[in-house]
Amino acid sequence: MKTIKSILSWVVPILIGLAIAMLVRSFLFEIVRVDGSSMEPNLVNNERVFVLKQEKIKHLSVIVFDAYGADPEATPGTEYVKRVIGMPGDEISYKNGDLYVNDKKVPQSFINKYQRTTGTAIGAEATDWNLASVAKARGWGSKPEKVPSGEYFVMGDHRSVSNDSRYWGFVKKSEVMGVVKVPFWGSASAKKNVNHRTSDY
Repeated sequence: MKTIKSILSWVVPILIGLAIAMLVRSFLFEIVRVDGSSMEPNLVNNERVFVLKQEKIKHLSVIVFDAYGADPEATPGTEYVKRVIGMPGDEISYKNGDLYVNDKKVPQSFINKYQRTTGTAIGAEATDWNLASVAKARGWGSKPEKVPSGEYFVMGDHRSVSNDSRYWGFVKKSEVMGVVKVPFWGSASAKKNVNHRTSDY
């Protein structure tokens, strides 16, 4: 009897701890790894970031979502990290190196002018890229792209390499894991351009 009590005295706290950890991961936050260069210069390959699951999504929020079902090339369990450009109901367009949402210029101070103007209109500029024909067929840059209800239009900060909504379309709200936050050990510029660079333009 004493042996059973002794075992339970350390097994029960472990089980409680595991249950709390699972609840936190399911409903509050978890740590994920950035895979690839599509969010450079603000987030780099293999960087670890927090994902807050209850955080409100705004224009320019950086989010993590399940890419399977959105991107035809994504396999089950693939997660993408991208920035929200368009919210449900928005109209997205591109003119002369600038993004517009509902005819209002998007403040893109999180990347420099060269990064904004090189690669954003992928269909016209990156003819060697295998996804360029898809973007061109979708008419990206030649007409506004309206975001459906319950979905988001997302783009990577490194426009010339990012595989995003310009190619495969929109991200369903139900597929979004949460909003990315750079932890305290991250760079000052990353925290500024990811944690605090949101807007309701």
